[in-house]
Amino acid sequence: MPRRRHRDHLPTRPTWRCAACGIAWPCSAAKLRLLGEYRNDRIALTVYLATVQAEAGEQLTDLDPARLTERFLSWARARG
Repeated sequence: MPRRRHRDHLPTRPTWRCAACGIAWPCSAAKLRLLGEYRNDRIALTVYLATVQAEAGEQLTDLDPARLTERFLSWARARG
């Protein structure tokens, strides 16, 4: 029986779609992984996401910057 190749939910550039599931990155699986990975440092997560958002903004010039902020950053805010 052939073994299935595991693909991580990482962004593909310059489309910024998930390499594993093909939807806009960060997909739900990527968000869960990132929240777990940065569970003790939400500020570092925000810095990372702002960095990749800036890169995506340079490549996805047809998208509204406010939509990119929603896509990359809004979901990662700490819950009060």
